[in-house]
Amino acid sequence: MAPTSSVMEFRNRKDSESDEDEFKYLNLNDSPTKTGPRRFGPLVVIFVGLPGRGKTVLAHKLERYLIWTNRKAQVFNVSSYRRKHIESYDSHDLFRVDNIEAFEIRQLSIHEAQQDAVKWLKSGGEVAIMDGPHATNDIRQNAYNYFWKKNGYKVLFVECLCDDEELLERNEKEILQFSKDYRQMSTEKASIDFHYKIEHYKEQYESMDSKIEPDHGFIKVFNGGQSLLAHRLEGPTARDVLQYISCLKTEEKTYYFSRHGESENNMLGKIGGDANLSARGRMYAAALARYFNEADIPDFRVWTSEKKRTKQTAQEIDAPKEHITALNELDAGVCEGLSYEEMQEQYPQEFAWRDQDKLRYRYPWGESYVDIMTRLHPVLTELESENNLLVISHQAVLRCILGYFLNKRIDELPYINVPLHTIIKLTTYGYKYKMEIIKLNVECVDTYRKKPQNCSVTRAPDDALKTVPSHFDNLKPAWICTAPLIPQH
Repeated sequence: MAPTSSVMEFRNRKDSESDEDEFKYLNLNDSPTKTGPRRFGPLVVIFVGLPGRGKTVLAHKLERYLIWTNRKAQVFNVSSYRRKHIESYDSHDLFRVDNIEAFEIRQLSIHEAQQDAVKWLKSGGEVAIMDGPHATNDIRQNAYNYFWKKNGYKVLFVECLCDDEELLERNEKEILQFSKDYRQMSTEKASIDFHYKIEHYKEQYESMDSKIEPDHGFIKVFNGGQSLLAHRLEGPTARDVLQYISCLKTEEKTYYFSRHGESENNMLGKIGGDANLSARGRMYAAALARYFNEADIPDFRVWTSEKKRTKQTAQEIDAPKEHITALNELDAGVCEGLSYEEMQEQYPQEFAWRDQDKLRYRYPWGESYVDIMTRLHPVLTELESENNLLVISHQAVLRCILGYFLNKRIDELPYINVPLHTIIKLTTYGYKYKMEIIKLNVECVDTYRKKPQNCSVTRAPDDALKTVPSHFDNLKPAWICTAPLIPQH
């Protein structure tokens, strides 16, 4: 393997550094700790572990959670940088301890990922997540020196350890299926190569130890989250990372989400309230119960909000139920129980302001989508440890939850379409989710409202109401209505 021009440049740069420059770079006395730790500054999370221990899955799940909590986070995958220098992966020889040229390419890849992470943090990023083995004390110390001592960013190491054979087998299956390194190999050849790669890393791997690395804050994650060990965590973001990881279980999961059946308020186009189900809503509740009672899902459970319409929807489902306040619909404050038409008539300025920024707008004496996201934090962390769970809730709440799992930008959440009388099934694969839409054959009104083009406070009522969906009291009688209510098939 001939050294690339980038590797040669990397060698020359290292050789040209003077001893004095290196001393300044590594000198503890030049650490930013002289002026006190930056508790609220950017954080670098560095993953540590042998291949196949779940680092990449956990790194991307953490990124998704931090973005959902309105923090700027990004994963920097070291292998992606390595592939820029070695486009075609041939064999595990790339990871042999005695392969000096390949080792230099891997070192260059780490260095490039670190440089890009610092550039990103300087441009306004908050949490950089370094996804790679970082297998030795020296590699970790160099990363610590670069991020903390040279650039002043807090550093948290997350080491993934695993001796559960079933979990290791599942991790290997996902890697062989999704890794770019093994796309051109047969499954049998890729499996053999992957095991050799692990053995090469084992020859050099050094697990984190507070006696050897006393200055490093770290979290050890055993067997995909079965147990944790934390050492020297500093700052609120690091503690938030610990809380999230402590609830995370990385095994395969399936979730089901559904809004309540059509309510009496839905038929009248009214928002909020605590109405009962309509006749069609009760039909949906019966159909939903048949669907799940016949499915025979192991350890199946149901969560609902505390509103009557969600409890009534879950009533006939043969499974343990829990009613959770955090799953209640967005509180519309003084507008509870009003239709959009009534809100436009009574509070036209509020109606326009909500259209201008639906994510952050808070109803007078009520809530915003941001408020919902705040109260959903404990629900999301618990969801990460659940499996075979049905959540029956409300439009705004399910928008926020689905936005988290589908990795949506927070400004997209208020416009995710979550129709009535529909089951949304999410199944994990790696750190991603497969979504299936299951429509039950029970008609209902449509409650989805697109953002109008004109959001000015001076707009005409017709412009404000242009995207309001039809409902019972503004439809023609059923016997002369030319357009049916949304059929669900």
